[in-house]
Amino acid sequence: MARGWESKSVEAQQQDAATASDGQGKTPLTPEQAEVRRKRDSLVLSRKNVERQLALATNPRHRQMLEAALADLQAKIAQLD
Repeated sequence: MARGWESKSVEAQQQDAATASDGQGKTPLTPEQAEVRRKRDSLVLSRKNVERQLALATNPRHRQMLEAALADLQAKIAQLD
């Protein structure tokens, strides 16, 4: 019986988190807004990947390439904001 109550509580918490993290409330996104959000999310993930690679890079030329890629990604993200 305790497991049933526990799972219901977890389910309710997940639903609350999903609606709270949406940020939009009940307003659906237009297709254009959804596309911009997807592009931005993709760019942010790419930026995190480049930052992680940059933290591990030791070759100066590789670091220079990663820094240029990071600057480009940040500029693209800024354009979308």
